[in-house]
Amino acid sequence: MLRHGTAKKVTIFINEDTQHHFASLCDSILTFLLHKGVCGATATRAIAGFGAHQTLHTTKVEVLTEHLPIRIEFIESAAKVDELMPALYDMVNDGLIEVQDTNVVKVANKDRPAPPKGPHTEMRGPARLMRIYMGESDKWQGEPLYEAIVQRLRLMEIAGATVYRGILGYGVKGHTHKSGRLPFSHDLPVMISVVDSPEKLAQAIDQIESMMQDGIIVLSDVDVIRLVRSQPEAEPTHADR
Repeated sequence: MLRHGTAKKVTIFINEDTQHHFASLCDSILTFLLHKGVCGATATRAIAGFGAHQTLHTTKVEVLTEHLPIRIEFIESAAKVDELMPALYDMVNDGLIEVQDTNVVKVANKDRPAPPKGPHTEMRGPARLMRIYMGESDKWQGEPLYEAIVQRLRLMEIAGATVYRGILGYGVKGHTHKSGRLPFSHDLPVMISVVDSPEKLAQAIDQIESMMQDGIIVLSDVDVIRLVRSQPEAEPTHADR
């Protein structure tokens, strides 16, 4: 199963009418990848292109549509790609195979059933609390700054963040902001509260500081008490017995 982290992206360029053992090479490659347990692959058909033969093929001319380019792309672990490459090398006798280093940010599968929940367990330990203070009207690249910061923290896999909207406050400029119907109520104080390890928050601060034009970041040492549901032990399979 493909996981978060470093991986390899493989792109295969072939022609639509290329055959492999009396079948379409595109179908043969996809069938091979499916049987080998690749997490997913996509084939796209181009509307125009040319290759090493220096012949332009396009959907605008009917006689040239039979030789249009096909692009097959999949992402897998480096070990899996090394396993597949010898067979793919032999299958593609007219085309191009490209392998690039990539980074998988998120792997999601909505159809995967949720695992059964086990009993609660308690986790304790030292951590660090970060509070970020800003104005509600502060922006970052056209969007609210507090939303941009939360999105950045999520990409960094920070354990969690909560945004609080104040009803009254003032900052270093001495301007009072109060919730109500007056025009200045749109710039109420906002605080983002984050708890994680000191190392991860230090990395987060490096990125957040460049996003803030005005505000305060406060750090405090805390003790964390966290209740989590443990996963029940899986029943042993025949191979484990």
